[in-house]
Amino acid sequence: MRAVLCHQFGSVDQLRLEVCPPPIPKSSEVLIEVKASGVSYADVLMVQGKYQIKPELPFIPGLEMAGMIQSVGVEVVGFKPGDWVFGRATGCLAEELVTTPDFLWDLPKGIDVRVAAGFSLNYGTSWYGLKVRAGLLPGETLLVLGASGGVGLAAVELGKLLGARVIACASSEAKLAVCRSKGADETINYETEDLRESIKQLTNHRGVDVVYDPVGDRFADLAIRCLAWGGRYLVVGFAAGQIPKVALNLPLLKGVAILGVWWGGLIKADPAKAHGLMQQLVDQLGAGHLQPSVMADYPLARASEALSDLATRRATGKIIIDLEA
Repeated sequence: MRAVLCHQFGSVDQLRLEVCPPPIPKSSEVLIEVKASGVSYADVLMVQGKYQIKPELPFIPGLEMAGMIQSVGVEVVGFKPGDWVFGRATGCLAEELVTTPDFLWDLPKGIDVRVAAGFSLNYGTSWYGLKVRAGLLPGETLLVLGASGGVGLAAVELGKLLGARVIACASSEAKLAVCRSKGADETINYETEDLRESIKQLTNHRGVDVVYDPVGDRFADLAIRCLAWGGRYLVVGFAAGQIPKVALNLPLLKGVAILGVWWGGLIKADPAKAHGLMQQLVDQLGAGHLQPSVMADYPLARASEALSDLATRRATGKIIIDLEA
């Protein structure tokens, strides 16, 4: 089979497409023919050796996919060969993979395989952050930084699903237009506008209730200052590259909470809770209440280019690797 391999930690440009022996499932695993894979900033960090978990070299990147089950181990229940599934796994940038079925779901009727392939990480992260960590309530105001990225757009859409007023921030008018298409009530271009003054005007000087921040870097301190009393700041990631340092007098003076959001960590620490949250999302997806979209797709041979676009923040929305292209 063909697979993208990382032989050493470093730039995503050094990833190569290679021919590897096909994987063999254990008794508790399923073998999946991968049709499409999602890529995320977590993949970039993993290749760079900067992620919370460092895989053993060499490894195949990719943490989410959709495809068709080829075979199942004797201990597997609930799935059979020929089932179309999607979900979270490891080593998804390959034509085949083996995984336990713990975080696999049947592909909902009418959902494109490419859309399903990029659903698990972004929506899982945002749902966990907004619903569980922040406890976002109807009528509250949510500020999403980096809102035009894959995880940011998921936060915009889920924030609206939870009944919040959503202010989306991005670095260009084209990106903000995408945010509005996902339901953002207000938008701020933080490259050309004063973020703090814009938030004051949009909230009548009250501030926002929740900040969803997958970017980090220079806007973190400012965003915390823009929180209302009792607000919640969600630490989702550091796509801008720099991990910000926070003055701890700010949470004290404003009565706010700083909350970490690591979806992969929840899956490891409390898989039952993570499974239940994901099931809620799958139900919403199947009912047509969520409209995830693919902004770009690449063939497997150009996976390193796709990850490079993520690393340099050239991408808008979700990028998919189409293994049938």
